[in-house]
Amino acid sequence: MARGRIRAKLRKSHLYSFCLFRSSGSGGQSIGGPGFSRTVYCNEPQVLNQKPYRSNIISTTKYNFFSFLPKALYEQFHRVANLYFLGCAIASLTPLSPFSPVSMIAPLAFVVGLSMAKEGLEDWRRFMQDREVNSRKVHVHNEEGGFGKKTWEDVRVGDVVKVEKDQFFPADLLLLSSNYEDGICYVETMNLDGETNLKAKKALEATLGLDEDDNFNNFKGIIKCEDPNPSLYTFVGNLEYEGKVYAIDPTQILLRDSKLRNTEFVYGVVIFTGHDSKVMQNSTRSPSKRSRVEKKMDYIIYVLFSVLLVISLISSFGFAVEIKYSMPVWWFMRPQDADEYYSPKKPVISGLSHMVTALMLYGYLIPISLYVSIEVVKVLQATFINQDIQMYDEDTGIPAQARTSNLNEELGQVDTILSDKTGTLTCNQMDFLKCSIAGIPYGVSPSEVELAAAQQMANDQEDQGELKTLVASKKEKAHKSPIKGFNFEDNRLMNGNWLKEPTAARIMLFCQILAVCHTAIPELNEETGNYTYEAESPDEGSFLVAARELGFEFFQRTQSSVFVREKYTASGKPIEREYKILNVLEFTSKRKRMTVIVRDEEGQILLLCKGADSIIFDRLSKDGKLYLEDTTRHLNDYGEAGLRTLALAYRKLEESEYTAWNNEFQKAKTSIGADRDAMLENAADMMERDLFLVGATAVEDKLQKGVPQCIDKLAQAGLKLWVLTGDKMETAINIGFACSLLRQGMKQICITESGSEDKQEVKEDILKQITNGLEMIKQENDPHAAFALIIDGKTLAYALEDDMKLKFLGLAVECASVICCRVSPKQKALVTRLVKQGTGKTTLAIGDGANDVGMIQEADIGVGISGVEGMQAVMASDFSVSQFRFLERLLVVHGHWCYKRIAQMICYFFYKNIAFGLTLFYFEAFTGFSGQSVYDDWYMLLFNVVLTSLPVMSLGVFEQDVSSEVCLEFPAVYQQGPRNLFFDWYRILGWMGNGLLCSLIIFFINIIILYDQAFRAEGQTADLAVLGTTMFTCIVWSLNCQIALTMSHFTWIQHVTIWGSIAAWYIFLLIYGALSPRISGDAYQILVEGLAPAPIYWQTTLLATIACTLPYMAHIAYQRCFEPEDHHIIQEIKYYRKDVEDQHMWTRERSKARQKTKIGFTARVDAKIRQVRAKLNKKQ
Repeated sequence: MARGRIRAKLRKSHLYSFCLFRSSGSGGQSIGGPGFSRTVYCNEPQVLNQKPYRSNIISTTKYNFFSFLPKALYEQFHRVANLYFLGCAIASLTPLSPFSPVSMIAPLAFVVGLSMAKEGLEDWRRFMQDREVNSRKVHVHNEEGGFGKKTWEDVRVGDVVKVEKDQFFPADLLLLSSNYEDGICYVETMNLDGETNLKAKKALEATLGLDEDDNFNNFKGIIKCEDPNPSLYTFVGNLEYEGKVYAIDPTQILLRDSKLRNTEFVYGVVIFTGHDSKVMQNSTRSPSKRSRVEKKMDYIIYVLFSVLLVISLISSFGFAVEIKYSMPVWWFMRPQDADEYYSPKKPVISGLSHMVTALMLYGYLIPISLYVSIEVVKVLQATFINQDIQMYDEDTGIPAQARTSNLNEELGQVDTILSDKTGTLTCNQMDFLKCSIAGIPYGVSPSEVELAAAQQMANDQEDQGELKTLVASKKEKAHKSPIKGFNFEDNRLMNGNWLKEPTAARIMLFCQILAVCHTAIPELNEETGNYTYEAESPDEGSFLVAARELGFEFFQRTQSSVFVREKYTASGKPIEREYKILNVLEFTSKRKRMTVIVRDEEGQILLLCKGADSIIFDRLSKDGKLYLEDTTRHLNDYGEAGLRTLALAYRKLEESEYTAWNNEFQKAKTSIGADRDAMLENAADMMERDLFLVGATAVEDKLQKGVPQCIDKLAQAGLKLWVLTGDKMETAINIGFACSLLRQGMKQICITESGSEDKQEVKEDILKQITNGLEMIKQENDPHAAFALIIDGKTLAYALEDDMKLKFLGLAVECASVICCRVSPKQKALVTRLVKQGTGKTTLAIGDGANDVGMIQEADIGVGISGVEGMQAVMASDFSVSQFRFLERLLVVHGHWCYKRIAQMICYFFYKNIAFGLTLFYFEAFTGFSGQSVYDDWYMLLFNVVLTSLPVMSLGVFEQDVSSEVCLEFPAVYQQGPRNLFFDWYRILGWMGNGLLCSLIIFFINIIILYDQAFRAEGQTADLAVLGTTMFTCIVWSLNCQIALTMSHFTWIQHVTIWGSIAAWYIFLLIYGALSPRISGDAYQILVEGLAPAPIYWQTTLLATIACTLPYMAHIAYQRCFEPEDHHIIQEIKYYRKDVEDQHMWTRERSKARQKTKIGFTARVDAKIRQVRAKLNKKQ
């Protein structure tokens, strides 16, 4: 393999001359100070062992074998409720406990153990993922002089590794050589920054000879460089090799988790391993997010703790009074021999000690199983989200994924959505659609924006011929075999017809610029016979495909040339032309243009340039502006159609002119110093002048499927949508029209900076624009008027400053839609934070690229799209979907269900525990605050864990107030979440009051009936065991019947859990009563011999159950009759089949059940209807 391989003869040092340069042999940088102390001994294991660095093992787990128990226990008892029950469990071991230790310890152990098991399972999955990565194999140079396979975890700093094509780099490496002679390799950094375009890396010239396995037997070197840090785009270091020092820059560094592409193999030496690598230095843990429901639940716990403390104080006070005044006359209590807990002489001490007893006795007010039940329910809810076939994308095979289950209910309370554009609303797939050449427009295919606009305006157009043409064109194209990146259609240019055009020479030059001005690599598809291209951007790829389809096929690149096959020529025979590359001046966000200087076969030197129209137009010569006016007009048309545009220009160079310039450029390129970049920029700027305009391109970044419909449904559900994009304002506005975020008649408030150099003057001008916008909205009398706020990144930087951001937010929330253009990733996060903190409402951020990670993590809910920009957004998100359109179902269906389920579940939890816990307080007060429990310890143990847990969990998992179809047909139902109708304090206190009422009813019905009433035919009265068991039976029946009334949707699972829980109570009594009296105590044979034969037991149970459920039944009957909510009306319509039998009523109710919105397709239709009615009224 080493010597017999075929060497690729491709040298790219000229091609990448603008960004890659050869390091000087004497240009070492100053290393050794703070932050630059790392020393790597290349290929010397014995030295490495003496100076160990971190291993290459990575771990993303929270725990290890030794830390799991202490850390997991700490997290569990960090919750105040669990800490309280831990105290009670410890106190149960003392004489003060009213219960046996097992009845306090067992439920706590079960709840905490289940939560810890869930934590352990999730961490085990992370461990297995880490293990898979650590077990990957790579070739490492060994002491025997060859390369053998090692796992990643065994790779050490200083090792020489060989990475082959399509493999990931196991650590941060210094590139030594590749299969290309000049040490070039291509790297995909999608896992690092989300970008899919390939990046070129180049080895130092001094190490180019290390290109075979045998060459490393005697290789030694020392690398001195910076310490581990998270900066992906910088590197400072030196390589000491063969007595010389060479400066290392980022172009020689291969980062862990990036992938080798289009290169057979590379050799590299390991610099940073494991958690020292730059990608791991950047791997911050996602911020801890808690839903609003969960935060409010903490406050309810505090309220219940306060109630617990108050009744415990009452109980201890009553106990102290009884001890002081009644104990001396209770001779049967032997007051003269009483210990300090019952001493009439020390009532204060007795009262304080009883306080501990009371806190334990009434602890059932606090639902011990609430947390673990919610965790289990949320995991099951997340499973349903993951398995929803309606959110499965058949094209990509990617389902929706709930990456965390902590925020399920938060999906139902979203107020504002902040969305990226490219890759989120659009596909990030560029199609060449139109072009302008020599002032003549070409391309008849309509863009998505043009088609959408034509379709929506059809009803108001008298002449629909244009619309029919557009629709017919679209349908005709649908039957053609699609060509990725090419959606152009114009017979004047296709199939060589451009040769007949009067401007054929300019058309040829236009296509040559597309085919030559790039840095792409061609790859032959053996199945189709066509070439595909690895380009640095989707735009560049679409240009090459367009050039190919127009007859100019780029098919080969050598070390200094590109080859283009011209299919259509005057002679009729294909011609292959060679263009020798002299220089490449690459595209950057600052330059906004790319230039190649080439020599054609006739020896003519050509400068070919493409870039932003504003940049190119400023660089045209006087003679080069021949087509400027027409091209400008076409560019404006393309912009209005939602297309992305670039201008193309060229210039012929004289030999002497080029030689003089190239000398200056080479000096700048090989210089080392702080001003090197400025020198290069000046040299490039000097050459890119006096250009001749050839034409312009227009590519379409297509809307994702279903985006307009999804936005319309979300708007009807009452959600607001902000678009945050890096695109220019014109493009963003046009996409806004295509998505129906903007529409004709909507008043646009565009806030831009004045361009003044005085910062204070700029701020005052922006503040004035914001104030004027607010005044415009206030003075608007038309209730249907809609405003859109549009602001660019430069202006936004001022608007987000502390003294202006609240005013900017005030204007933004008054507008129907907000579009922020040219924003940076940091600004996206800052805008998200402003909306979240400024409005105090739930925000959701959705994006697909690495530049969206900041806002995804900043928002209350982050949704990542599994797009073509990598997985970084998905990895940082809380939920992921494959298409924006699935956000509709995620929120309107699953969000609504999860919010209502969790809210009802929590309210019911507090209801049942109050109903149960207060009966203990009443009985203790009834028995002189003695601390006596009315229930058997095993009854108390089973209450939360078995007898009432499964029904409430089935409520949290399966409850549906309306079906998924109805949720989508009646989107206004979603507003129950943002308005928090099911978890406001009115609802919470109502459930607590219901629990208080049920506790009173159950206690007093049982006391009144059983106090002195004969319990059996033989005349026996009820003892404590009978009273407690009867009262507990009433509680089991009442609470389970109550939850049955609460549910709207029944399956066999709900029936099994509810009625099965009641049956389980009787089964338990049978089994428990059959055990030895040593175990069952007073409950021995209590059901068979004591309760079942007594009619009064069954009568008391029936009476208490009816009395407890009647108040709730009366409440829901009143509400449905006089104050029905949206879902009540829908349920009755469905129950009486009015949706089938009375379609008119069903349609009318559907039109009512949507929020009044000013964005979306529906808002456009409403505006058209108002316009037509106004015209009719004028005619009348």
